[in-house]
Formats: sequence, structure tokens, C-alpha cells
Amino acid sequence: MKKLFLILAVAMMSFGTVNAFAQEEAAPATPATEEATVEETVVEEAAPAVDPEVEIAGESMHRVLMQKFLEGGWAWMLPVLLCLVIGLAIAIERILYLTFSTINTKKFLANVEDTLQKNGVEAAKELCRNTRGPIASIFYQGLDRYNQGLDAVEKSVVSYGSVQTGLMEANLSWIGLFIALSPMLGFMGTVVGMIDAFDAIQAAGDISPTLVAGGIKVALLTTLMGLIAAVILQLFYNYIVSKIDSLVNDMEDASITLMDMLTVYNKK
Repeated sequence: MKKLFLILAVAMMSFGTVNAFAQEEAAPATPATEEATVEETVVEEAAPAVDPEVEIAGESMHRVLMQKFLEGGWAWMLPVLLCLVIGLAIAIERILYLTFSTINTKKFLANVEDTLQKNGVEAAKELCRNTRGPIASIFYQGLDRYNQGLDAVEKSVVSYGSVQTGLMEANLSWIGLFIALSPMLGFMGTVVGMIDAFDAIQAAGDISPTLVAGGIKVALLTTLMGLIAAVILQLFYNYIVSKIDSLVNDMEDASITLMDMLTVYNKK
């Protein structure tokens, strides 16, 4: 990546140097080259002009978004933007947490079973301690109570499974709050904007189409911003919930497998 940036920087500097050199070379035009210069000018004028807005489409879009944000009124657009930013931060943190909590369950179960049969419970506990994820944590709690009997192991697995589910669902309520709050703030800004528009009409003493259209446009921008924020956060929320459901199913299946392993091991 550093090499790529270096290449781009050198290319841009070279391009600027070539342009400056070309301008300096073109400055001392002589009568012998006037005819060629006229021909080149005609060719350049015949070429289609490039719209500067097209060349800087990204920057132009940025200016448009900033303009719409200011037109909607920062007093209402800023709270919606904060809901979106904070909600995205929580969603990304949850996605990273769940991603790091996901392991190859089949491989882990095979390793635990093999370790349990060959080296005993303590070695299996050590393997679970050194493995990340809620499944390994549940296994460790169950194996840690093996000396108390299989009933104690089952109760421990069920209880600690609920704890791990709660940890995975942490802060999801905040995302749900921002999903509901963003459009509500947008609608509130729209209502306030409509009231301001009617106040302006009343003060002017005349219904001007320009005045009415401008007021309504500014008022509806807050609703649009709120709906966009809610849609984005809803997509992240549904993905997180589906990820949690998948992990919970893996935890339940693994817990049943653990009880079967310990039952077999207890009969030896």
C-alpha cells in the first residue's frame, strides 16, 4: 500500500512538472509556429469540453450532502446524524465481537473428545481455557464441575449458556433505540419546519409558491435523513441478530455433545 501511494505521488508530481514544462515551452511562440498553434487551437476547441463537476464527482457529492444537511437545519439533522454514527459504532463493535467468537465447532468438538479420552478432564479444561469463544467457555464451566456429577455439569452448562447469550446481545437495545429514534426526530423536524413555513406565509401575507416549496423541502429533509439512518441501522441489527441466533444454536448443539462425551467418559 505504501508503494502504491508512492507511485501515485510520483505520477502526480511528474504530471504537474510536464504540464508546467509544456506551458513554458509554449510561451515563446514564433511567427513560424503561429500557423501550427492556430491549428492546435482549432482541434482543442473541436474536442468536447469536460465538465469539471464530472471530474470531481466525489467532491461534488460531498458538497451536495453538506448543502442538504445545512438546508435541513443542523438543530434537527445533527441529532439524527449522531444516532446514525453511535448506532454504527455499536453495530461494528458487536460484529467484531461475534466474528471473534466464531470458531470451527466440529474441529473443536473433535479435539475436546480426543483430549478427554486420552489425557482426561484436566487436559480438556486446559484446551477449553486456551480456546476463544462462548462454546469453549461453556465447556470449561461444565468440565470444571465434573467432579460434582453430571447433573451439576448440566446445570452449569445451561446457566453459563444464558450468560454467554446475554454477553452476545449486549448493547443491542441501544441499536433498537436509535432505529426508532432516528425517524421520530426526523418527523419532529419536519413538523417544526412546516410550522416555520406557515409562519413565514402568515408574515408575508401572501401564499408564494416559492416560499411554500422552499419551506416544505427544508422540512422534509429531516424526515429523509431519519429514514436513511433507520434503514442503515436496521440492516446491521438484523445481521447481528441472525449471527447471534447461529451462535446460540451452535452452543446448544455443542452442549448436548459435551454431555454425551462426559457420559461415555464416566462409564470408563
